[in-house]
Amino acid sequence: MSAIKESLTLTTKDGYRVSGYEYKSADNDYGAILVMAGATAVPQRFYQRFASDAVAKGFTVLTLDYRGVGESAPGSLKGFDMRYLQWATEDLAAVVDYAQSLKLKTSTERSILLVGHSFGGHALGLLPNIDVIDGAYVFGTGAGWHGWMPYLESLKVRFLWHVAAPLLVRIYGYLPWNKLGLGEDLPINVYRDWKYWCQFPHYFFDDPDMPHVSELFARFDKPLVAINAVDDKWAQPASRDAFCKGYANAQLTTVDMKPKDYGLKVLDHMGYFKKNAAQIWQEVFDWGLNFNGNAHKS
Repeated sequence: MSAIKESLTLTTKDGYRVSGYEYKSADNDYGAILVMAGATAVPQRFYQRFASDAVAKGFTVLTLDYRGVGESAPGSLKGFDMRYLQWATEDLAAVVDYAQSLKLKTSTERSILLVGHSFGGHALGLLPNIDVIDGAYVFGTGAGWHGWMPYLESLKVRFLWHVAAPLLVRIYGYLPWNKLGLGEDLPINVYRDWKYWCQFPHYFFDDPDMPHVSELFARFDKPLVAINAVDDKWAQPASRDAFCKGYANAQLTTVDMKPKDYGLKVLDHMGYFKKNAAQIWQEVFDWGLNFNGNAHKS
């Protein structure tokens, strides 16, 4: 079952136009809809292999570039005014609304499932339309605090936040993440918000200006699978456990993933969605097929 890839332009509630793609097959309007919520500074094209494989298993997949990144970036990031959490409350929310419209146009039995990578697992709890999500499967989601990281990685990250990044931001007016080989360039307020929350062991749950965030996350009472590789230096299992305390009412399953169990030498923070991770994806597909409305029809 080959994937058809259609371009989407979705207008958010605050009027921004974000770029996305719908991956589907020509004869499937009954399988579950997977909303791919990507990581910070990672463009949607990184997830296209996963999306194509998912279509072959009977799913429809929606991807997006958050504002300021990839195909949703303005001509220049200098002076681009936005906040980090708008990626969840506006951009991802628009994709979830689109998923709901697909469900209503085709079959109300279709499940809408979120597959998250890193920030994608944060974004789930912030969604204004979280009630639409029937379940979530997230990789590499953690609290971001350097204290959860291996010692050498912690040193690197502290140097990045307190020396390299401030200097680069002062020069460019945004964070030129690409020059550091770490992904797409980032708007200045994404950098500021991210850096600020990474000082806390429980990320934004410890932010005194966000007392409401625990209530937002407590709304999610559906199945949530949180996978973290034991060699994921940016999101160790302990970091995940610290963050996922916020999903107080979720039906939470945590897995400490070992690369060798999948015939891999390394997973780290990005390996979950690289081309040699098909065995990992199959576990996502098997999980998704357990939801009502997802079984293949002959």
